[in-house]
Amino acid sequence: MIRITTFKGKRVAVFGLGASGIATAKALIEGGAEVAASDDSAESRAAAAAAGIATADLAESNWATFTALVVAPGIPLTHPKPHWAVRQAKLAGVEVIGDLELFVRERRLQPFDVPFIAITGTNGKSTTTALVAHILKEAGRDVEVGGNIGTAMLSLPAFAPGRHYVIECSSYQIDLAPSLDATVGVLLNITPDHLDRHGTIENYAAIKARLAAHALKAVVSVDDAYCRAIAGQLRQGSAHDAPSVVMRLSTRPGADCEIGVEGSRVVLKEHGRAKEIADLAGIGSLRGMHNAENAGAAAAALLLLPDPLTPAKIAAGMKSFPGLAHRMEELGRQGRTLFVNDSKATNADSAEKALSSFEGSIYWILGGKPKEGGITSLEDLFARVTKAYLIGAATEAFAETLDGKVPFERCGTLEVAVAAAARDAGESDASEPVVLLSPACASFDQYRNFEVRGDAFRALVAALPGIALNRRAA
Repeated sequence: MIRITTFKGKRVAVFGLGASGIATAKALIEGGAEVAASDDSAESRAAAAAAGIATADLAESNWATFTALVVAPGIPLTHPKPHWAVRQAKLAGVEVIGDLELFVRERRLQPFDVPFIAITGTNGKSTTTALVAHILKEAGRDVEVGGNIGTAMLSLPAFAPGRHYVIECSSYQIDLAPSLDATVGVLLNITPDHLDRHGTIENYAAIKARLAAHALKAVVSVDDAYCRAIAGQLRQGSAHDAPSVVMRLSTRPGADCEIGVEGSRVVLKEHGRAKEIADLAGIGSLRGMHNAENAGAAAAALLLLPDPLTPAKIAAGMKSFPGLAHRMEELGRQGRTLFVNDSKATNADSAEKALSSFEGSIYWILGGKPKEGGITSLEDLFARVTKAYLIGAATEAFAETLDGKVPFERCGTLEVAVAAAARDAGESDASEPVVLLSPACASFDQYRNFEVRGDAFRALVAALPGIALNRRAA
């Protein structure tokens, strides 16, 4: 645990008692703060009390006694309207922050350097975070990984000399961390997301930009208009605390950037020449141009560390990267057929990245609780799909979109779909038919979340006769 001593002897309100909220309360208590914790859920309040955390009715509390309100990332600050606890704090002149702000304040107090890589973006941040951490570990570095990727950052082991922290940061977390100051800040991309929380795409982009703008050094992709503008502003030094180095990243041929992608190679561009950092050919966990962007961002971040990794160590780490569960996860093979779990693809944009990663012979399992727009935006990729297998509530809507364009089968359940897709792929004469679960839908009609859906797919694949599972899937 990272003990938070910056509020020692002070009274702090904590609101939102999920995993990160409980970790925050414990870290503050261990650091000597007096904590009054609460949540809108009686069940969450009871869980906190059972964990030894003092709960209070913050609606009836004297807010003049609090030094700060620390809220969970999901607590709205402005849109669609401020949470009542946020309103109370602001009326009393009490600062409202999150666990990321506690992390960065405590980091500043250490008598030694704490390398801190912060990663954000609408898409790809979890893969990039995991990849950076994996490469550092493979290179023999002491590294901890957490934040939005799963482990609450204040639950990570305490700061120590030589220990690196790789933290995935959501827009919610950045919004609650006004003094965020990473050693290296990575901004991958910006597309419309969480607008119900941030109001407009411009507000959302401005929050994402903070992570790069306040870092010592920054990596910013320039493949979308918002990030391109942010990189331009940072390179002009328009902000008084702009990064000392801004490394631009692009996957587009001929782009003006410092880290690029040429074919399957991630390259560093210097003095008009391209120096290979890593070749992604044959690395199944980094298939597709979206993963080339992730790999380029990871390489750039590691090159910008005060004690940078060599290209050879970066390349070696990429080759052994196992990927993330449910994100283009290669489960194994049944003969020539490859089975890929991309259950995390809960919308068409995510499914587009999966379909684009294979040239053809795709046996596509899709469906669930549909998102607005369905899969009409994927029509340019339908030619890569040999057959589709429809499950869940989206079946009839997707059948209408696919009719006359892609052969399909109404399967209803994942169990039926896996059996049918494995059968048809096994009869294919393609060199590598791919059974791809990339649902383009939320899971909530049949599963609690996308992880449960992906686990069900993994279990069904594991039960197929003659399957050779990859080590992690096994």
